[in-house]
Amino acid sequence: MQADYIIVGAGSAGAALAYRLSEDPGTTVLLVEAGKPEHPYARMPASFGLFIDRPGVNWCYRSEPEPGTADRAIPVPRGKMLGGSSSLNGLLYVRGQTLDYDTWAQLGNRGWSWQDVAKIFRRMEGYDRSDSEARGSAGPLGITEVPGHIPLYDGLFAAAESVGLHRNLDYNGPNQDGIAKVQATIKSGRRMSTAACYLRPAKRRPNLRIVTEAMTQSLLLDGKRCMGIAYKKGGSTVEARCAKEVILSAGAIGSPQILELSGIGRPELLQGHGIAVNHELSGVGENFQDHMLSRAQWKITDPEASYNGTARGLRMLGQILRYATTGGGFLSLPAACMAAWAKTRPELETPDVQMQFVPYSVGDLKRRKVHPFPGMAAACFQLRPQSVGTIHIRSSDAQEQPAIRFNFLDAAVDRQTMVDGFKIMRSIVEAEPMDPYRGEELIPGESIRSDDEIESFIRQKAETGFHPVSTCRMGHGAEVVVDDQLRVHGMMSLRVADASIFPTMPSGNTNAPSIMVGEKAADLIKGTG
Repeated sequence: MQADYIIVGAGSAGAALAYRLSEDPGTTVLLVEAGKPEHPYARMPASFGLFIDRPGVNWCYRSEPEPGTADRAIPVPRGKMLGGSSSLNGLLYVRGQTLDYDTWAQLGNRGWSWQDVAKIFRRMEGYDRSDSEARGSAGPLGITEVPGHIPLYDGLFAAAESVGLHRNLDYNGPNQDGIAKVQATIKSGRRMSTAACYLRPAKRRPNLRIVTEAMTQSLLLDGKRCMGIAYKKGGSTVEARCAKEVILSAGAIGSPQILELSGIGRPELLQGHGIAVNHELSGVGENFQDHMLSRAQWKITDPEASYNGTARGLRMLGQILRYATTGGGFLSLPAACMAAWAKTRPELETPDVQMQFVPYSVGDLKRRKVHPFPGMAAACFQLRPQSVGTIHIRSSDAQEQPAIRFNFLDAAVDRQTMVDGFKIMRSIVEAEPMDPYRGEELIPGESIRSDDEIESFIRQKAETGFHPVSTCRMGHGAEVVVDDQLRVHGMMSLRVADASIFPTMPSGNTNAPSIMVGEKAADLIKGTG
């Protein structure tokens, strides 16, 4: 099997990259995905609850027990199907701050400043409320603001304003500060994964071949040149050769794993697993970051202010019928309906925490099994944590999951920011405008008040925000993996294009920046970016 370009991973970045490269009918593209074709439930936004721990469409990774998580092994869901994690994520569309990308450029990554990437965000956006030059309306990625209105939204808007946060009409515009209804990758009640927005229209192209249920084992190397990949499908090993390049888009967990299995990484680690060192590159699997997410829940006194009553028993059957006929209702909601960005310290230039508000509460978070009484939930994470961890292989077996070490809360500033962010989130719900709605605090409970108590609660209960990044970091010098053209340092015909290349953590959910990287990679390969 041969193609001009071989892309490993059909997720947020890989699907966008395959779409753009195959626009040229004279270019052949092979897209190799370890997971299955798109699952039919993935078209429904509420699938994020159905898929959060479902083998077959989810890699179901788990982290190593660590002090920052009270020695708990944390579930790390990642998509294993066409569309990757865009097919099971919470659907929030967040570009991040201009500061994020200007920092990338300041670190020496030419072409990655906000001015450079803003045009790519506009190109990919199909935002139905685009009324300014800052947003795009004609792109393949469908984006809408959460529809409908319930009384709880009014209470949260007024409460946030009472504690100093203004209402932001477009947090993906010039400034992120404030509270807003969420913009989501949803259109006409359907999830806008990259499988739906990029691959579905591109499948008709004869120059794009998509192979699913094909687990990449390693890269095929000739010295320092990548010649292709070896993957296993149906018990057989297949070698695929590239005429031009291989691009790894397997994500922040999969891409470093494939590099290390191919003998690219830290010599002592590779040799310890019996892998010959083909290229020393100490940054592979290092600099790992994720958002640590802390959740709280409350009872709601007004039954009409929460979705709990409409998402249980016979009324849930009504919601299923409503979704089937109109594409609306409870099943069409993203993981959060409102979000807010705030500064934990007045001297900061931009927000450093993100809060998300959910108009229902759940007894079983993994399955979104709602409580039998009205409730609401909220979550908070630090936007730019300083603690870094690692992701490295455990053995030379591609089937064995790598060791994921978050190192959450290692940095003192992270500990204080998480505590302060939690207190801001709680202050919004406890503000006077929420009095008509707010009932008993269920989690963590009224007794948890001091900084030490909140920090202890976070260690014991917080989980990942599902935003792993930076394990194949872009930049110059030590501890980086790719240059600003996404080429692997010291190698030929090999690039990485996914969230693993982020030099620093973007300020928000990572699906939108990951898709942008796929789009940008296509420009770089074509010589237009």
